[in-house]
Amino acid sequence: MIIQYHPRFKEKLQKFPKHIQIKFYKQIEFLLSDIKYPSLRVKKYDESNDIWQARVDKNIRFYFLIKDDNYILLDIKKHPK
Repeated sequence: MIIQYHPRFKEKLQKFPKHIQIKFYKQIEFLLSDIKYPSLRVKKYDESNDIWQARVDKNIRFYFLIKDDNYILLDIKKHPK
């Protein structure tokens, strides 16, 4: 699988503190190795648009599409509680 970034994704990621960015890249490595990796808690977020959600940590989520052999990262944001 290959990671692709939506143009705004990296801008949004850069607004998070450095420790969150480091956690994010660690989670991406897990995603590339096994989408079922436990700390990711990947789930279908929007069935109609085929958007998936995964955890960076208990407060931050990232959203992506799966197209062929690509994970297309769409958004990253704080999880509403």
